[in-house]
Formats: sequence, structure tokens, C-alpha cells
Amino acid sequence: MPELEESEQAALTGSLRQRLEQHRDNPNCSICHDRIDPLGFALENFDATGAWRDFDGKFLIDPSGSLPDGTTLGGAEDLKRALVDRRDEFARCLTEKLLTYGLGREVEYYDRCAVDGIVESLSTKDYNFSRLVLGVVQSTPFRMKRGSGYEERRP
Repeated sequence: MPELEESEQAALTGSLRQRLEQHRDNPNCSICHDRIDPLGFALENFDATGAWRDFDGKFLIDPSGSLPDGTTLGGAEDLKRALVDRRDEFARCLTEKLLTYGLGREVEYYDRCAVDGIVESLSTKDYNFSRLVLGVVQSTPFRMKRGSGYEERRP
């Protein structure tokens, strides 16, 4: 699939949003971008260091978008509300991603009990991030993972 042009010359031709909209004209690209771009657009007012900005270069930022379920977003506050309304789904996804990172592999069907337990713990502890990290590092899959230098030893 073609990559998005990110040169200085490309940045002069339109905002990141405008260039992504052109990129999404390719059906192969739009399959994923239709799902992920609204999240990025909602956060576009924040630069790489988290500072607020109203312009992308010389172009006014448009943080609006629609989630795949039809929820409309006008910016970061709307995204925050959408995520709060889906706390359990968000907690499960974040748990799976953090566990994936911690394990160095994808989460498998046999990790489901650990993920379920972590998410349940989060729901009873007001979805505290430090509880999530503790849940991951105290989970059986994390504690029982083999290091990269592990070699099975035979007598």
C-alpha cells in the first residue's frame, strides 16, 4: 500500500487531515484509516509534545470525525466522553495491548482468564492505571514467560 507523503513539500499542499483524506481515496488504505483516523483527528490539536495548537502549519485544524459506530466527535473532549462511555471495552483493549507489550507476543486464547481478571480488578478500582500495570506484572502469563535466552535443557 502506498505510504503517506511526509516531505516538507507535501506539508505545504495541505494539512495532515487533507493529505490523509486523499490517502483514504485508495480503497486498500481506507479499510484501516476509516477506523483509526477519527481518533487521531480528535487529538490533532495536540502537537508531539502535548502542547495545544490551532494550526497544522498554515492550515486550521479540524478535529471532527465519526467513529465506526456513528458516534460523532468534535475534538478531544468528545473522544474522552466516548471512551468513558465504553470503559470496560477500553480497559479490555488497553489491558490486552499492555499485556502484549509485556509478554513480547500477542495475547492468546489461553491468556483470556488473566485479561478477564485484570479488567475485573480495574472495574472495582475506578480503572486506575497503576492497578492495570500491577495486574499485568502480577498475571500468570507475565510471571511465567520465558526470557529470550531460554533454551530447553535435556539431560
